[in-house]
Amino acid sequence: MKKILILAALLSASFSYGQRTEGLDPLIQNVYGREIQSLNGYWNYFADPLETGYYDYRRRPDPNGFFKDKQVDNVTTWKEYDFDLSPVMAVPGDWNTQVYQLFHYEGMVWMRHKFPAVREAGKRNYLYFGASNYLTHVFLNGEHVGDHEGGYTPFNFDVTDLLRDGENTLVVAVDNKRLPERVPTIICDWFNYGGVTRDVMLVSVPERFVESYTVRLKPGTVDTVEAFVRMNRKQAGQRVGLAIPELKIDLQGTTDADGIARFEKRARIGLWSPESPKLYAVEIASDDDRVEDEIGFRTIETRGREILLNGKPIFLRGISIHEEAAFRNGRIAKVEEDRTLLNWARELGCNYVRLAHYPHNEQMVREAERMGLLVWSEIPVYWTILWEREDVYANALNQLDEMIERDQNRCNVIIWSIANETPHGDARDRFLSSLAAYAREKDPTRLISMAMERNDKSPEVLSVQDNMNKYVDIISLNEYVGWYDGTNEKIDRVRWEIDYEKPVMISEFGGGAPYGRHGEATEIWTEEYQADLYRKTLRMIEERMPPVSGISPWVLKDFRSARRLLPQTQDGFNRKGVISDRGERKQAFYVLQDYYKTK
Repeated sequence: MKKILILAALLSASFSYGQRTEGLDPLIQNVYGREIQSLNGYWNYFADPLETGYYDYRRRPDPNGFFKDKQVDNVTTWKEYDFDLSPVMAVPGDWNTQVYQLFHYEGMVWMRHKFPAVREAGKRNYLYFGASNYLTHVFLNGEHVGDHEGGYTPFNFDVTDLLRDGENTLVVAVDNKRLPERVPTIICDWFNYGGVTRDVMLVSVPERFVESYTVRLKPGTVDTVEAFVRMNRKQAGQRVGLAIPELKIDLQGTTDADGIARFEKRARIGLWSPESPKLYAVEIASDDDRVEDEIGFRTIETRGREILLNGKPIFLRGISIHEEAAFRNGRIAKVEEDRTLLNWARELGCNYVRLAHYPHNEQMVREAERMGLLVWSEIPVYWTILWEREDVYANALNQLDEMIERDQNRCNVIIWSIANETPHGDARDRFLSSLAAYAREKDPTRLISMAMERNDKSPEVLSVQDNMNKYVDIISLNEYVGWYDGTNEKIDRVRWEIDYEKPVMISEFGGGAPYGRHGEATEIWTEEYQADLYRKTLRMIEERMPPVSGISPWVLKDFRSARRLLPQTQDGFNRKGVISDRGERKQAFYVLQDYYKTK
């Protein structure tokens, strides 16, 4: 993807801003609507903590590394690895919960998968990874295909020239080490699951194919569909069609010199909403290619301190969610595990979910869309990262681009979030304002936000004051009065002053309690204390805050976190869930559920 210059007027940084990771092919959108061959299954693996298979003994890249999967007899010729003798693990999946010895492992793991393929004339073939945490080196049939940095966004590589008729050998080296220059950085409050954690597939497309498309309401209208279709070749005169049969739309057009065709058509459109999650069958076709999707239409905007969905004020009844499976507590690996969490959110009475703190899998977003759940989607610019580093910014920008590119047609995604709980400072402001400008330029039809920290006016007059207020559409804040700030009695003593005439959301509040631990409402770590915190906080929101447009308490389910060390209470889990890691509802679940019945 060519270098994209961010709005220069916003910047005074000492380095230029960003582009996608070097060497990546443009992302193919809607791969589930393509001709695909799943490469999921059981892959051979072994851990390589010294990266012996990648570097030689002088720490130079080894041209005959483990990716060659060299076959020898170990009698007349030796090698010190053997995929054929190695154990297997499921892909998609994390190695931490599949292999006891790797539960806390951080480093390189080699994985191999053999698969058959048939090469077809006139077709191009791409290796597509839904996500792999964190740094991934990909090799096919002994040759380097490409690398990807970032653990939660999709990437693909054109392997047409490397693919063989018959058996193929795919080798990946996945490295989940935490480093200060990574995004997220060396500290975070969730589990660092390593591995190929989402679907892997071989995608077959024609030589000329629909690479990406945007189908949406034309901004400022509720009765006009506009669409932009990008072909993989930058060439004028390519024929492209757009059909939405239910809306009686059947349009033909041609691409410009950039390979983009544009469409516009008025129609009587049923708008998507949580109460009526209407989706339309959409077909995009060129002379050689055809893609089908289901797309909804809605408007989202702000007016003063209100959020408007389809022109009407909406209160976002939400909950925050981590992409961790219920019951088994590993990285989600199948759509049924997505549905479990989303159904719990619906049981709470939610019309909205904050998918924190990184882009969740594509099926999670699509399932939420079908269920009528609005979505906040976020990149893992979390806490304190290296704001001055050009490569760190480029990495964050790449993850933002991949998140938007994948989900730009999901009408339930209404908020792109660019950060969570970041420290104030000039370098941070330049970094985040540039991300906000890029997101707004790439997608002007959604709201921009970030989870800010409190900056109080006095111990009992709470507030948020952040230079980023100028660049976001919603003032979202994480507040933990009663947990990290005093006890529950303080909640009844504070009031709020927020000076920005923009919608206010509470992106997080909450407190921890293991399921089944009971005591007085004044005793922390009990269900009673957690439930009392929720009652008092919800009353504070109603009585002593400026109008609030939504909340997403922290968090739906207890989840693993290596930061949470208190024996017999946390035991490696963040216990702020309103549901336990075993699916048990805590008292706070019912407090929140009752509140949402009134909203």
